This record gives sequence, C-alpha cells and structure tokens, in this order.
Amino acid sequence: FMKVITRSLIALALLGVIFGGIFGYKFLIQAPGGGMGGGPRPANVMATEVIAEQWQSERRTVGSLTAIDAVAVSTEVAGVIERINFDSGDLIEAGDVLLTLDKSVDEAELAGLEAQAELARIEFARAEDLLPQRAISQSQFDEARARLDSAVAAVNTQQERIRQKTITAPFSGALGLRRVSPGQFLAPGSDIVNLQKLDPIYADFSLPERFLPGLQKGQAVEISTSAYEQTFTGEITAIDSGVDAETRSVSIRATLDNPEGLLRPGMFAEVTVLEPEQRRVLTIPRTAVSFNTYGDFVLRINETEQGLLSERVQIETGEVRDGRVEVIRGLEAGERVVAAGLIKVRPGQPVTIDETTAMDPAGVTGR
Repeated sequence: FMKVITRSLIALALLGVIFGGIFGYKFLIQAPGGGMGGGPRPANVMATEVIAEQWQSERRTVGSLTAIDAVAVSTEVAGVIERINFDSGDLIEAGDVLLTLDKSVDEAELAGLEAQAELARIEFARAEDLLPQRAISQSQFDEARARLDSAVAAVNTQQERIRQKTITAPFSGALGLRRVSPGQFLAPGSDIVNLQKLDPIYADFSLPERFLPGLQKGQAVEISTSAYEQTFTGEITAIDSGVDAETRSVSIRATLDNPEGLLRPGMFAEVTVLEPEQRRVLTIPRTAVSFNTYGDFVLRINETEQGLLSERVQIETGEVRDGRVEVIRGLEAGERVVAAGLIKVRPGQPVTIDETTAMDPAGVTGR
C-alpha cells in the first residue's frame, strides 16, 4: 500500500514540474521586457493611416421602378378581330394602329344612314324655299330641320363606332405579351396587350419622417439594381404631401432617363439620395475596426523608445462606404492603425510593418 502511495506522489510531482515549466515558459515569453530574447515576439502587420476625405451626405433605402404611363389596351366596342398589326414586345409610337375589328356590317349601316341624311337635307332645302312663300307653316319647317339634324347625328355616331374598331396606341412605349388572336370575338373592355412607357421611368421609395426637412425637388438620386452592374442617376420630382401614419415614412418619387429601356417597371431598386453639401470625415478601412456590442476599437501603432507598439483604442464610428468606415471620435488624421488581422495582435505587443503587401479594403468588405 505504501508503495502505491509513494508512486502516486512521485507521478504528481513530475506532472507539477512539467506543467509548471510550460506555464512558466509562456509567462516569460508574454511578459513585457522579460523572457527569451528580452520580450514578446513582434507581430508582422499591415498598417494604414487615418485619412481625411470629403464625403457627400447620403440616405440609403430601397424602392421599386414604376412606369410613368401604363395601360392595358382594350376595345370600347364588340367585334371580331380582322387584323393584328403588332408583335409581343414591340416598341411603338403614339397613334400606331395595333388592331382592327371587322367593320363590314357597320359600313353597310353607315351607307343607309348617309342616304337618310341626304334625303333629310333635300327636304330641309325645299322647306327653306317654301317658308318665305308661306307655303308651309313654321312648325313644318322646324320638323324638317330636326329630321336633318337627327340624320346627321346618326351618321356621325356610326362613323365614330367604325373609328372605335381601329385600336391605336394612346402613347409611345413598349408592348407586353399579345393576349388575342385573329378571328377572335372581343367584348367591350377585353384586354388586348399591356403598354408601358419606359423613358423616362419613375423610382418610388420612402424615407423615415425625420429626413423630411432635408428633402427637396431636384435633389440627386442614384439607383442600382441586381440586373445591371451600373448606377443610374435621376432626381426627385415629387414628395408626398403627407406622412404614412403606420410607418411614419414619407413617399418620394424620382424620375430617371431610360433611353435604352434597360430599367423596367417592377424592378427592385437600391436608392441613394444625395445631399447637396459635402463634409470632412476621417476614415479607415473597415477591416481595421473590431465591431462589438460594447464598443468598437482599433489597434493604433505608436512609436516609442522600445519601437512600434500596438495600443487598443476605443472609437466611435459612423457611416460605412466603399469599404471605409467614418471615425467620429478616437483617432486623428495621420495616425497609423493595424489594417487587418486584429485577432492576431495583442495590445502592447511590438509590431513590424509589412510594406510588401497592399490591400484594397473595398475589395475585401464590399460596400
């Protein structure tokens, strides 16, 4: 039994010596001014300077694109389709003939009405000659004039009905998908094809009511969509007269030129509202900032008698734009900070700056 206790004590002593040596070595390595080589090993880092820039204030939101004019082309009168003069997706001009309905019966009726109108015109002319001679009464003359007016009105009505059987484009734009075929009977109000005006085009969006004082007509906006890797520009042309009581936001409409028809109604749009004035800001790459719920910080590189040392500095951040972060408080222009890999560097650790590697923060972080 005593042998077992002795062996256990010896094993515990050996383990204590081993772990004590390990922890002691790590302590000596990490302790400032101590350990092997006189201190902790310097970390090789990429550095960047705090720079001053001119930023144009902006407000970001999302919205959708809307056609300035949009209509489902339909017919006012019933009839059988005689001819279709368009294809799906065509670009057309105002007044172009899209479709004609069969007019043979209506034209025959028009011929009869015109004959009746001609007869009424002859009878009225005869009444005009007889009235001065007192050959007819005034009431007979009035009846002849009324018959002529009624006949002319009937002719005009029939001509308008025939005109309605030729459907034309109410404005210039792009057609959608054709919904009818030749020979098909159309009832009044039947949809034929959608027509939308694409140039210019609206971008509708909203902003919180607190931004209302800074909004005005003519203010520049930038629009981007997932369909194209380019930015489209326009300006605010309308601001709603009221604020939505549920969302506490104001609706805004911008107008953009769209000569190539790239933008289409219904597209999702990322909207940036640009303010006229610019402001001076201090910025650093986004990769240089450690964002935390209890505060954001950077590792500033200070020149000391012992060389370059890292220092943990609490900062207040603002906007993030093109991979750079606005620094509101905590740093000054020209100061250097660790550009990336903050987790590998401890506060107070010596550092050496890697001058051979360049980093594009915008390419790393995006916008």
